[in-house]
This record gives sequence, structure tokens and C-alpha cells, in this order.
Amino acid sequence: MATPAPPPDRAIPISPKSRRIGLAAATLIRLFSFTFRWRLHDSAGIAGDPPDHPMIWAFWHNRIFAIPVMYRKYLSSRSGAVLSSASKDGEIIAATVSRFGCYSIRGSSSRRGTAALRGLIDWINAGYDVAIVPDGPRGPRYKIGPGIVKLAQMTDAKILPVRVEYGSVWKFKSWDRFQLPKPFTTVNVYFDPLIDVPETLDDESFEAERLRIEQVMNPNHETD
Repeated sequence: MATPAPPPDRAIPISPKSRRIGLAAATLIRLFSFTFRWRLHDSAGIAGDPPDHPMIWAFWHNRIFAIPVMYRKYLSSRSGAVLSSASKDGEIIAATVSRFGCYSIRGSSSRRGTAALRGLIDWINAGYDVAIVPDGPRGPRYKIGPGIVKLAQMTDAKILPVRVEYGSVWKFKSWDRFQLPKPFTTVNVYFDPLIDVPETLDDESFEAERLRIEQVMNPNHETD
């Protein structure tokens, strides 16, 4: 998949302070990730044979620590853009992922949601994969909002559920119980089969589709 040109005026601006914090965060992620024992479970079959169409990566908010290195390790042939919240924290995330070759799209389900959806569509139409944290930015944890289903309906992109399981972690006392994997632990990465959302759905079918995706991403019915 050739690297496409980004949509004009869509890459979000990042302040010098956020760039410095993003550099520090990216360095920490790389240092930790160097010690991890990585294991890929590719039920989607995309690592060795990536599709010729954009994908929507979906992963939980509390597993994002390993995602940037996962992207470079297993999906380096792809061009990606990450949806970041419209906040200072989102700017720092944008600065961090830029160190791994990802663009960022400003917006979230709770702030600037319509602008974010338009931005995501623009990036997909330009040939990029986009990454979404469907239970962010404030939860509830492990619950999917309607945005990812709408986005899949409005584009030809298929959803790639990405599950990350750490062998040993520190858990933060945040709303998402953020998981920081301990050095030298095992990191299991699961690419579940791609999900193709029908373009037309009535309300009942839309909710069923949302629940189906949520269940795929929660195979062990996690609530911790």
C-alpha cells in the first residue's frame, strides 16, 4: 500500500511543549517495548497479506501503551492516522504517535464529534487506515459508542478489532484502569477477522451491529 498524501489542513498542530512530552513518552514506550516478548495472533490474516483498502483499527483505551510499537512491528506497510481527543492530553498523544509515523485527527465522541467524523472520512478517502479508541475518552470502559459503526457505514473501510493482552501489568486508578505493562512481560496481540458493516441498517440492526463488535473485542467478558 503506497503512502498517500494526507488530506490538506487535517493534521493537527502540536505545541513545542507537547512535542517535548511526546518525545519523552515515545522514548519510554520504546524502552519498555524493547524488553517485551511479542506474540502475534493474526486471525485476520493481514500481517503477511495486507488488504488493498483502508481499515478502521479499534482497540481499548487502557491498552494503548503498546499500540505505537505494535503498529511499527506488524503494520509498518500501512499509513495510519489516530483519532485524538480535543484536549491537551490529545495533543500529547498526537505528539507521541507522530514519533512512530502516525498522523492525528483532532476530535472525540464528546467534543467536536461531527468535525472528527468528517476528518476520519477524509483520511479514509485519502487512503489511510484510521485508529479509534471506541470507549474513549471517558468511557464507560469496554463499551463501544455508535461512532465507529457510523464511520464504517459511511466509508468502504472494514473494522479491524485489535486486542492487546499483557502478561503482567501495573493498573492505574483511572476510569479506564489504564494498564502499563511491566518490563520483560509477554504482549499478546490479536488481529481478529475484519468486520464489514452494511451500509444500510435500521435502528435495531444498528444496535445489533454495535453489540456484535463490542462482543468481538470482549471475548472474555472483561469488566476489571
